[in-house]
Amino acid sequence: MQTRGSGTTRHRSARPVQILSALCLAAALALTGCTGAADGGASSSDADKAAGAPGANEAGAGAADSDASGGKNEQAAAPPKLTAHIIHTASLTVQVKDVPKSLDETRTVVENAGGMVGNETTDRDSEGRERSRVVLRVPSDKYEEVRTELEGSGKLIDRRAKAEDVTEQVVDVESRIKSQRASVVRIRELMDQATKLSDVVTLEGELSTRQADLESLLAQQASLKDRTSLATITLSLSETPVKKVAKDDDPGFADALGGGWDAFVTMFRWIALALGAVLPFLVGAALLLFLWVRFLRGRTPVRPVAAAPSGAGTGSLPVAPPVRTEGDDKD
Repeated sequence: MQTRGSGTTRHRSARPVQILSALCLAAALALTGCTGAADGGASSSDADKAAGAPGANEAGAGAADSDASGGKNEQAAAPPKLTAHIIHTASLTVQVKDVPKSLDETRTVVENAGGMVGNETTDRDSEGRERSRVVLRVPSDKYEEVRTELEGSGKLIDRRAKAEDVTEQVVDVESRIKSQRASVVRIRELMDQATKLSDVVTLEGELSTRQADLESLLAQQASLKDRTSLATITLSLSETPVKKVAKDDDPGFADALGGGWDAFVTMFRWIALALGAVLPFLVGAALLLFLWVRFLRGRTPVRPVAAAPSGAGTGSLPVAPPVRTEGDDKD
């Protein structure tokens, strides 16, 4: 009985201690949480106020840095600007008073611009007037200036100009040349490392083919460089006058007189042509008429006319001869 009572007493005394400890722990935890929340909110708000919202600044700075880096990347990724390669060609026909003099002036203009005179052809037309055709090569940067000066050397009859952009073609040829040169270098390195005769022969054939392709590309590059660096102007100089277009004015007395004279001359010409066409027939008809009169009419007999008696008057009738009988013959 005493043992049970002591155990019960211990159990009852321990229970309030555990409850008190649990309450103290809960209060401490609650106090710590409230203090941490208040301190965190205060420190966060104070830091934002003191630093001027560093979160926003950092976000803005990050955005600015990304924009700056993006702009730099775009500038770095942008392809370099290509130099334009343009082929200029022009054809001019100019009427001048003196072809040789104008040709000498043209040579002077081209030489002063740093160009040169190419093919030249000079002849004369059906009326004996001299005309020349010359091919000029001038630097591309002087092309407009020289062309304008040549157009003003006389009366411009015809002008044809063309500009062909070959920039892409030039860039393509340059790229292919670089690749072909690198290929030739690789083939030569393989030839140096080759030990078998069959490999050497094969590599030599491949090297010859690639060198031929490289030379063809270099020729294309030289042609493009020549045509883009020097413009071509074909100039034709002529002394032949240009026919003027008739003005659409009202006709006057002189025009009417000229028109009438032209009509008269035309009519006379047609009459002359008609007479010329009929004349052989008229000559033949006249000849036949002459022959008929000369030969056929001369053979026709002409009957004589009886003469009147000597004593008869011009107004009397002719007297019949007397009739003889047989008795009269006997007597």
